[in-house]
Amino acid sequence: KHGREEVENPHPLVAEMLSETYGIMVYQEQVMQTAQILGGYTLGGADLLRRAMGKKKAEEMALHRETFRAGAAKNGIAEQKADEIFDLMEKFAGYGFNKSHAAAYSLLAYHTGWLKVHFTAEFFCANMTVEMDNTDKLKVLFEDAIKNFGLTFEPPDVNRGFHRFEPVSDKVIRYGLGAVKGTGQLAVESIVRARQEGGPFKSLYDFCCRVDRTRINKRTVEALVKAGAFDSLGHPRKGLLGVFEHIIDTTLTRRRERERGVMSLFGDWNDGPATEAAFDERVPVPAFEFDKSDKLRNEKEMLGLYVSDHPLFGAEAALRRKVEHSIADLVDLGDGTPVNVGGVVTGVTRKFTRKGDQMAVFVLEDLDANIEVTLFPRTLVEHGHKLTDDIVVAVKGRLDRRDEARVNLICHSVEVLQGLDSGPAPPLTLRIPATALDELTIQRLKRILRDHPGDSPVVLDIGSQVLRLSDEFRVDIDHAVGELRMAFGHDAVVL
Repeated sequence: KHGREEVENPHPLVAEMLSETYGIMVYQEQVMQTAQILGGYTLGGADLLRRAMGKKKAEEMALHRETFRAGAAKNGIAEQKADEIFDLMEKFAGYGFNKSHAAAYSLLAYHTGWLKVHFTAEFFCANMTVEMDNTDKLKVLFEDAIKNFGLTFEPPDVNRGFHRFEPVSDKVIRYGLGAVKGTGQLAVESIVRARQEGGPFKSLYDFCCRVDRTRINKRTVEALVKAGAFDSLGHPRKGLLGVFEHIIDTTLTRRRERERGVMSLFGDWNDGPATEAAFDERVPVPAFEFDKSDKLRNEKEMLGLYVSDHPLFGAEAALRRKVEHSIADLVDLGDGTPVNVGGVVTGVTRKFTRKGDQMAVFVLEDLDANIEVTLFPRTLVEHGHKLTDDIVVAVKGRLDRRDEARVNLICHSVEVLQGLDSGPAPPLTLRIPATALDELTIQRLKRILRDHPGDSPVVLDIGSQVLRLSDEFRVDIDHAVGELRMAFGHDAVVL
């Protein structure tokens, strides 16, 4: 039944009409035919009924119900049964397509699905190129490609990229230069043209000398630097951002001097390796690089998402030790459940309540899922100053599942997590009173620790003394902590 109601004991003609859809009204034509066969409608009257159902006009529907009852009575159908059938028709007509429309979309869905399976990289390249100006849709496609199809992405690159997203292989996609905010198709085409005519760019100076300056401005170059499009030239992003304006101005000045026939003091009128080498020697790109958080913040600003890295890569285990749940775990928890989750803050938005007080909403995301978090005015006063995009936080709060379509998190507190890295495995301390350490408890503890071997040493605090267990009982905290808390109590486990 697929969650839908079937027409029980239908008229033989209705049964024949619904046989191809297994007794379920799917198409608008079936609704209209049911009205004709059971309710005595004319073909034109059935079409008027379909329109009224689609528009959900209460007064019109009440009149049609009476008409249907009268026609059904002539066919020996009781009023209660007639109302049941009318309710079914109304339900299906409210969202059903006509048959030709449904068939066309079904065929399109089949073709699309076939392409996605058999030409996966090409499928995602085409769709991401279409949506390159829509960050939200681009992010959905990006995550789908990585998580569900195992694809990887090469960052934007002025020496390899094109305006569109391009498949490098069945599993690798090169990010489209046109998806970098602040560029544009004409600018990218000028970059590609210069590269095809003169070969790969050797430096930013070489780039500025060869690319059509009527298509490229400082804003475009800055965007490409922040997006990592010059990384392949060996320039660190922070160092390049410090000198790129000077390089652009210098190349523009020298170009104008050549046009006026003015010889440079540092070389001849012709561009060439000697000129470029002389320039690079006088204005070297500083070997400064952003730290990971600033680098990714700039990258996300220009691309709308993280491509080369992610704030949580390499810190997953450390984050799990700071919180009790992953965001994916929340799907199975009930309304009002207290939770402690961690992730990256994105899309911070300030709003106002009906009383005029300020509140905030943001999206918390980890590597697998995301959830919308709400801070009401009182919580915002205490923790709102901590909220900026791209920081890693731990959020304590309670689940709000009143909206069946999504799960929301009502925030009680926010803790900014700094210096989060995997590092050496931290110790795990178990506080179990000596009086509770009977033979059964000791055997249970040994079993749990041996079931989850890892690198973290285990310390046993029995009140009168603290014992460090042998290396035989080193444990994987991320997998053992839940079972240890269930066995000995939440407060018994100290991280």
